[in-house]
Amino acid sequence: MRRCWAEPFKIKMVEPIRTTSLAERQRALGAAGFNTFLLRSEDVYIDLLTDSGTSAMSDRQWAAMMLGDEAYAGSANYYHLEQAVHRFYGFKHLIPTHQGRGAEHLLSRILIKPGDIVPGNMYFTTTKAHQELAGGRFHDVIIDEAHDPESEHPFKGNVDLDKLESLIRAAGASRIPYLSLELNVNMAGGQPCSMENIRASSELCHRHDIKVYLDATRAIENAWFIKQRERGYADRSVASILLEICTHADGATISSKKDHLVNIGGMLLTNDDELADEARNLGVLFEGLHTYGGLAGRDLEAIAVGIAEAVQDDHMHARIGQVEYLADRLLAAGIPIVRPTGGHGVFIDARRFLPHVPQQQFPAQALAAEIYLDSGVRSMERGAVSAGRHPDTGENIMPRLELVRLAIPRRVYTQAHMDVTCESIASIYDERRRIHGLRMVCEPKRLRFFQARFEPLRDAGSLCIASRRPDGAASSNPS
Repeated sequence: MRRCWAEPFKIKMVEPIRTTSLAERQRALGAAGFNTFLLRSEDVYIDLLTDSGTSAMSDRQWAAMMLGDEAYAGSANYYHLEQAVHRFYGFKHLIPTHQGRGAEHLLSRILIKPGDIVPGNMYFTTTKAHQELAGGRFHDVIIDEAHDPESEHPFKGNVDLDKLESLIRAAGASRIPYLSLELNVNMAGGQPCSMENIRASSELCHRHDIKVYLDATRAIENAWFIKQRERGYADRSVASILLEICTHADGATISSKKDHLVNIGGMLLTNDDELADEARNLGVLFEGLHTYGGLAGRDLEAIAVGIAEAVQDDHMHARIGQVEYLADRLLAAGIPIVRPTGGHGVFIDARRFLPHVPQQQFPAQALAAEIYLDSGVRSMERGAVSAGRHPDTGENIMPRLELVRLAIPRRVYTQAHMDVTCESIASIYDERRRIHGLRMVCEPKRLRFFQARFEPLRDAGSLCIASRRPDGAASSNPS
């Protein structure tokens, strides 16, 4: 019989949150232009917008922050973090940054020349933007199964080696500065890469003198999936698997706001002496001196402690277990989600949820808005809005995956919060035919999903199916 698991921690402090009425949520969403990123936190009940910077730190991390050495140069906390990086990731050089996109900026600026092509296993928004700003073009070489939300492939983050080799032949190795290899691919639904594929991708690139840089933001979660799904790793620790992953790469960019259980911070890691020197030099301009990288000493210390906590098998068991709990409940309610369940959240397939809403009307954005209206649960769109426009033609990119992400912060919510989330989505699913699409009325030039504004293709009341149900809170815009 399968035994239940419990969180490997006790709750020592709580942060009150409040419920809101439907009328309050309608006003808040209207003011936010139907973009959940523009909602105020105080108007959100359960916040599943992102797992980035939203983790609850441990008592040891909070205690470590009292040991902050706030010297401008040579902070002791930098060297503590360097020791943790060497122990758990194995890379030679550490360049701290204010968050992951700071590391992406430095790497792109140093390695990419105008006209270069950067292959990767599905794009990520900020990574691709930095590559394009440096004059490069992203080229997707992920396996086809990653674009199929119903595929049960256990490692949908894998690189398609034939696609990568064909690109190398067509473009020429000299035009490819590095392979951008993301672990636990976010846009595919938090899907991992196998160790076998990581090794083979690295060997292929290195045969052509092409570097391999990991987006290791969720590498610890990827290590957990290797332990669970790949032959030969069941008896290995997460920490040892993580270290093996990194032996196949030349370096990594990391947002510490995910795996490392902190609210701010990131890093560029590399084994390349020359790249490290240049990154430190540029970092002084864009991030801060190389021993603080835009962070306080206390932040560096909290990251060092967080790394050691994050690689513990008990922590990862509970972390992924909560994601699987929500996924299992949604599946039992008939909700179409990306399978298999990913690492940092559950991704609803908006195409199957709202088959009557054309992708040009942003069904994932509309569904995220509806979930908030129904219950105060904040999620986010991962589809056509996030994909943006083609850099050459200016046309909207219409990806095969049109998803709503329910990203679960680490050590923050209980299973009861997951139950509330599931019940809300299930009730919406029962009346999904009444949801209409959106039009974009304000579009920023870059990374539009953060600040774009929308309006319903019909009046605001017709979007809100919650207003049709007698839930005790009358709609201010009855349809």
